[in-house]
Amino acid sequence: MKFNQSNIKKAKKYLDKNYCIGVPTETVYGLAANAFSSYAVKKIFKLKKRPKSNPLIVHYSNISDLKNDCLISDEFLKLYKKFCPGPLTFVLHLKKNSKISKIVTNNKKTLAVRFPKHRVFKKLINDLNYPLAAPSANISTKVSAVKASDVKDDFGKKIHYVLDGGKSKIGLESTIIDLTKFPQILRLGGLEVSKIESVLNKKIKININPSKKIAPGQSKLHYSPGIPLRMNALKPKKNEAYLLVKKKKIKSFNYFYLSKKNDLKEAAKNLYSYLRKIKNKGYKSIAVEKIPNIGLGKSINDRLKRASRF
Repeated sequence: MKFNQSNIKKAKKYLDKNYCIGVPTETVYGLAANAFSSYAVKKIFKLKKRPKSNPLIVHYSNISDLKNDCLISDEFLKLYKKFCPGPLTFVLHLKKNSKISKIVTNNKKTLAVRFPKHRVFKKLINDLNYPLAAPSANISTKVSAVKASDVKDDFGKKIHYVLDGGKSKIGLESTIIDLTKFPQILRLGGLEVSKIESVLNKKIKININPSKKIAPGQSKLHYSPGIPLRMNALKPKKNEAYLLVKKKKIKSFNYFYLSKKNDLKEAAKNLYSYLRKIKNKGYKSIAVEKIPNIGLGKSINDRLKRASRF
């Protein structure tokens, strides 16, 4: 992993000049810019070809800085103490005097916020005097990036710098919970919903396909490798790549194992890398065996379902 203090300083220099850069997080790589600067965050939307109606997640180093921008509740504090820093994003009420760019929120009165755990990103954000808007570092609707090289593949010379923090440990985007009215899950992700429910001691509504998008990751077509994908396949067709999570006796060049022991955590970490790998190998379609719809399997199936709407 290429990381040292000079790389952090270089990243900060670009961000201070209102450039967008690639940054590592424990979930996926992000495309980051100063969340207070409309000039900077406009570049995120342009680079990603992202609809302006799709708000951005803003990343903070600590709760004190967040209090300048958002109202916090008892439920937020419970979840923050248990899971932060980590793969959980909160949708909160935005304060009227917040300096967050209105482009970040699409003029909404709410803000999606997260506290990243990745040590390189934490070090960077601690050195800044503004929070970072940082959606996933990929072209909209396409597969997210989990390595610095993925970001470079997607954006090439259009992006000035990518801070290399190694491969993302979780490999799926954060789980998003809306706390503005009653708790509801807006995106399945790297933190299991059951763990959130145990902390809040209540069943939480899952609303991942709303009529109005109020959080990232709710588009019907998303996370696509750019070729057709079909789920719950018993076997692949001729010349079709086959994604598996359980060891098979059959050995074949077109079998790709997200995990060989049905480890959903391992499968989540490998999902986007394998979707990219299969596309780069020249396959024209992907079949995926049935993924257990439990724990992180629910998040994996959500990604595959959206990716299959090719």
